Amino acid sequence: MKIKKIFILSILCLTFVLGLPQKTFASENTTAKACVVFEANSGRLLFEKNKEQKLPEASTTKIMTALIVAENADINEVVVISKQATGIEGSSIYLREGEKLTVKELLYGLMLRSGNDCAVALALHVGKTIENFANMMNEKAKSLGCKNTNFTNPHGLPDDNHYTCAYDLGLISCNAIKNPIVREVVSAKSVKINNDGYDYPRYLKNKNKILTIYNYSGANGIKTGFTKKAGRCFVASAERDGMQLVVVLLNCGPMFEESMQLMDFFFEQYEMKNLLQIKDIFHTIKVKKGKNKFVEAKAENRFYYPLKKDGSENDKVKIVSTLQNQVDNAKPGQIVGKTQIMFDNQLIFSSKIITLNII
Repeated sequence: MKIKKIFILSILCLTFVLGLPQKTFASENTTAKACVVFEANSGRLLFEKNKEQKLPEASTTKIMTALIVAENADINEVVVISKQATGIEGSSIYLREGEKLTVKELLYGLMLRSGNDCAVALALHVGKTIENFANMMNEKAKSLGCKNTNFTNPHGLPDDNHYTCAYDLGLISCNAIKNPIVREVVSAKSVKINNDGYDYPRYLKNKNKILTIYNYSGANGIKTGFTKKAGRCFVASAERDGMQLVVVLLNCGPMFEESMQLMDFFFEQYEMKNLLQIKDIFHTIKVKKGKNKFVEAKAENRFYYPLKKDGSENDKVKIVSTLQNQVDNAKPGQIVGKTQIMFDNQLIFSSKIITLNII
């Protein structure tokens, strides 16, 4: 029997599994009560301090609020403000009963000025009741793998049953920054929105100082928060050369300064590396029957993962492809195996291997 060569293309069906925290940044270097640093695109956890400690998160709650709204509402829908959404304590854009704003305008009020009234207006628009919207928040948190989080409201005002942990808030924030609507809103330095009934607009300037004051390179979000109980809380994000960092700081006085110091460190130490090279994508197997055929394939996708720039983590990466010994006939789209990438003996990527473009 002749051995007939078939090139096989790995079509990437991504399965991310979070990596282990790397002990490269001492926890004593942050004054935060709890902290995590994620690379959002891969989901790798780069650093942690008290990551599972349940704590109040103040207005960083609104990251989940914005995500739920972005996933469940048309941003161009017009919302008529109800009395229930007016006069909310704390941060506000001073909504008035009966005025009209779009969902997107309310999202800007929510995330740039931390409007608690915007949070209530959006929660009522999407969930009909605050309780139902909180249930939506909790279901989403559960689906993202959060285990130490419970939401009772959309704004983060104090409630003993309203809490999260740095790790869970990091999971939520990584998901949020990848949502194009949320990303557009939280990266804005300032906007003008409707001020129904007046001949001048509302001008909203972002409270996130790494965007507006420090102009941190690559900064693109996300949200500040403060209550007496929670202290100063901040979720910072920035992207450089394809690496999207998300830093969660809970109860941290110098939250802006420390978030930038952390991001400086990890941008300096790490880079996104392509772990799935051409030699790992192409394979040959035996064909038992059929005419002489072959598959023309090219690498249409890659898998990138943050690794230390000095190469000290390279030997922790292992790529294993499992293929059938032979197939009776080669058909386009035929699954013949899988490719897996391990990092430090943990699965971080899995891909089906299928035949393609047989001629």
